[in-house]
This record gives sequence, C-alpha cells and structure tokens, in this order.
Amino acid sequence: MDLGLDGKVAMVACASSGLGLGVARALAAEGADVSICARDADRLAEAHGKLEAVGGGRVRSQVADVADTAAVERWVADTAAEFGGVDVVVGHTGGVVQGPVDEFGPDDYRKAVDTAFIPHVALVTAATPHLKRGGWGRVLLITSESVRQPMPHNVLSGVARLGVLGYARNLVHSFGDSGVTVNVLAPGYHDTPALRGPSGEDAAAAAAEVPVRKVGDPDDFGALAAFLASKQAAFVTGALLLVDGGNTRAVV
Repeated sequence: MDLGLDGKVAMVACASSGLGLGVARALAAEGADVSICARDADRLAEAHGKLEAVGGGRVRSQVADVADTAAVERWVADTAAEFGGVDVVVGHTGGVVQGPVDEFGPDDYRKAVDTAFIPHVALVTAATPHLKRGGWGRVLLITSESVRQPMPHNVLSGVARLGVLGYARNLVHSFGDSGVTVNVLAPGYHDTPALRGPSGEDAAAAAAEVPVRKVGDPDDFGALAAFLASKQAAFVTGALLLVDGGNTRAVV
C-alpha cells in the first residue's frame, strides 16, 4: 500500500530510542523526510545513523528538550527552513514519576503537566502555521493507556496525559476542513529502554499482565503511526487508539 508519505516532512519528538524511533523509522521507510529531536546528543546521533540506514528520505536531528518551549520552537523553525515545510508532527514526551495518588501534592502535578502535556502544546502551536499552509497535515500525539484506564501506580501520568486527549479533541475542531487530522495513540507496555530491567525481568513481568502475553514491538507501533499519517487515513481524526495488547479493560 502506498501511504502517500514520499517527500512529506515529518517531525518526531523524543526519537532517539523506543517508540519515537520506531515511528521515525516507519516514516523514513515510507520516503518521508524525517526530523527528530532528543536531549542526549550521543543517542540522537546513533538514532540518526539508524534512520539514514533505512534509505528513505532525508534525515535531520537536533538536540532539544521538549520541556523547553523555546527549544521546540527552534526545532520546528529549523526543520521548516531546511526541509521546506512541515506536514506531520508526532508529539512524544518523557515519563513522569510513578506512585499512588496520596504520595503527591500540587507541585508534583504541575511538574507532570509541564513534562507530559505542555510539550505537545508547544510542538503543535509552533507547527500549526506550516501544517495549515500546506493544506494537508497530520498531528499524532503519543500518550499512554492510562488515559483510558486509571492506573493506581501511575497517577501523575494519567492526570497529565488526559490533558493531551482533551487538547487533541479541541484541535480537531480548530483545524476543521484545513486538511489536518489529529489523533492520539495510547500505548501500553512496549519493548523500550524504559521497560527493560538489567536482565529483562521488567519486560517479562509486564508481558505476564497483558492478555496477549507479550509486550509490543516499537516498529509495529511505528507502522500504525505511519498509517495514521497516510493519505488513506484522511477521514480518521479525533480518535484515541489503544495499542496495549488488550491490557485496558475498563469501559468508559
């Protein structure tokens, strides 16, 4: 299937490893020009090399902390200047401290919002003029399965990332008939550096909790993201897609 991404310009945040890199790799394989960012220069350079090895479109990488709004704005401006525009933006952030609700106070929630919610707003706000100018665009925001089902051990993530879901649903109406779609991906356990323990015990324990008895593959996650960024997904907007192997069982 031709996803229609050849020559499109895609930006993927926090893409030096894990889900971000999986998404960037899938978009590059479809011929998109891919711009990635991350905080660690060495890991970013390694990811850059992996994307170039895919053999798709052009690749650029820029050191940026997505929690720094000015850095995000520079990343968007530099990408648009070098690649001639922006067609796809993939918001992704780092994790937040885990723990139950009674362990945290107001300052903890403010920090969680700054870490897991505001970076999405910063990226979309900076990219919106470029997306609308092209008359075609895709916004994908990566959150967590905690937006669908409360997780007592991960309350800060659930609260902050619920804001992303509300933001995305309002963006749908704001973009209207501009040709820009907005969707939210809510991953569960995936085989990422954040999940792996020294001997893989964290991934094994997580897999035991999931109905399909395995954790997700970041490249499979990337393939789903690439489809949502495709021309075929033009009528898919405002959706929340769980990617968790059936782990979320609550009914809302």
